[in-house]
Amino acid sequence: MANELRKIIHIDMDAFYASVELRERPELKDLPVVISSHHPRAVIAAASYPARVFGLRSAMSMGQARKLCPQVIVLEPNFEKYREVSAQIHQIFQQYTPLIEPLSLDEAYLDVTENLKNIPSATEVATQIRADILAATGLTASAGVAPNKFLAKIASDWNKPNGLFVIKPSQVLSFIQDLPVSKIHGVGKVTQQKLHHLNLHTLGQLQQIDENILIHHFGKYGKQLYLYAQGIDQRPVKAERERQQISKEITFDDDYTLDQCSHTWQPLTEQVWRSLNKKQLTARGVNVKLKLKNFQVLQHSKSFKQPLQSQQDLWQVVLQLLNEMHIEPSLQFRLVGVGVYQLQQAQQEPQLCLW
Repeated sequence: MANELRKIIHIDMDAFYASVELRERPELKDLPVVISSHHPRAVIAAASYPARVFGLRSAMSMGQARKLCPQVIVLEPNFEKYREVSAQIHQIFQQYTPLIEPLSLDEAYLDVTENLKNIPSATEVATQIRADILAATGLTASAGVAPNKFLAKIASDWNKPNGLFVIKPSQVLSFIQDLPVSKIHGVGKVTQQKLHHLNLHTLGQLQQIDENILIHHFGKYGKQLYLYAQGIDQRPVKAERERQQISKEITFDDDYTLDQCSHTWQPLTEQVWRSLNKKQLTARGVNVKLKLKNFQVLQHSKSFKQPLQSQQDLWQVVLQLLNEMHIEPSLQFRLVGVGVYQLQQAQQEPQLCLW
């Protein structure tokens, strides 16, 4: 389907984990609340909007959070409860479209080009979904409506919290002119620095650059950059997410060298394999992650043509990845993790054919 003919909604719940907890603790709604464990090395899972005024945000260490806001109120996370509320929200989505791509418990893309209620306006669909979510859960959601995923995600952030923002096909080019390149899907710090070095700071500036120059500097991703700069994103909304992953991590009480934390990799591998078995899935990709004491993250991953067949396969790949990283023996880590991705249904053992 042509890019400009699609109607994509990005729904993003507002401070989801915190908002779920505050339903039961309304007396805290105007106070700086974060969701975090009381582990000495904990990081914030979610921050309420009053907490964000102090600069608190998800993934920040609690040590840093207490420096910025000594009066912060810490609530323990309850992921079971968040999953239940997320399931409720997804039931609402399913009343409008089968094309739902969840990004996390609190965020999803919906393709409503053709929707189950035959509502001609995507803006009206988004308005109804937000009203349904509020009625069913008491929680607010922000929504972005646009001709593609790239723009819908930017739009949902435009009027947060509890906002709706629409980018019509005729408005795309004028809307993206002054957007910073950091808004582009996949542009991290390194790519951003490279773009700035080429004196490219906005999508408008990027539009002026020949596609071949971008490919020269950024390889295959240069082609994608060129398209995003024109407001084009052909990625479909995938009901079955290929990017979904299963991962297990451990945060240490002290900082450990690779040698000192060598005993943790096997149990993490076992936990990941157990989760795969429980969901009757297998994986073609493996990722290892180590977080340094200064919060810098080292990662290495590998994907294969064939899915992993056994826990032993996974264990061998984890060892191979660690080996390939050539980690300095003196480096110290506060967290390590193992993840698998490119998930697919596990094939049952073929039955013997007796006839």
